[in-house]
Amino acid sequence: MAAQLPLGLRLPAAARFDNFVVGPNAEVVDAVRQLATESTSAVLFLSAAAGSGKTHLLQAACREAEACGGRSAYLPLAELVEHDPAMLEGLEHYALLAIDDLHALAGQRAWEEALFHLFNRHREIGGRWLSAADTAPEHLDLGLADLRSRLGWGAVYALQPVDDAARLRILTLRAHERGLELPEDTAQFLLRRCPRDLPALMALLERLDTAALSAQRRLTVPFVKAVLGVDAAG
Repeated sequence: MAAQLPLGLRLPAAARFDNFVVGPNAEVVDAVRQLATESTSAVLFLSAAAGSGKTHLLQAACREAEACGGRSAYLPLAELVEHDPAMLEGLEHYALLAIDDLHALAGQRAWEEALFHLFNRHREIGGRWLSAADTAPEHLDLGLADLRSRLGWGAVYALQPVDDAARLRILTLRAHERGLELPEDTAQFLLRRCPRDLPALMALLERLDTAALSAQRRLTVPFVKAVLGVDAAG
């Protein structure tokens, strides 16, 4: 009997292709979407820095595959390596497997071997394999060379960093999804005065959402300055 995946791995509602800010990554997004919607067996690998959108794309691919009638599983290895790799048993029967954070396997020999065998079983059945890490397959710090080789069997793409215009749009979209109005001058202020990486900006948006709800205030620049403790003249 296959082990169960830990609870709490539901796909977030925000992870969709239609709200992914494409920027310079149109070719990558098209390739991932094609993998999610077509029935042909394939392997695709994404390399990208944290906060570049790889997790969003993997989750969006799972959501799209499900909408097309196929079973999918999203596996965030950075969270799962704390558990028994036996949980991977039986997952070869899923049409699409989206494996995130492969760099988290460094030093995890049992997990490397379990994933290697899952890859082989999944390919034999004709499944679609989508994986991602912070570096290209050949540079992953894996002890199992055969796994590293297999991860690069298909197309390998590198997600390009987004520019300020894309960051601005992402902030506005995520605020809207929370039911917040984020004026452009406030969004510009956040980009000028706060850490610019997307995970930090999303955490900041969550903080501002909580503060705005508690104070029943709009996200004006003066209010944001007060929440962040920024000098009024800054």
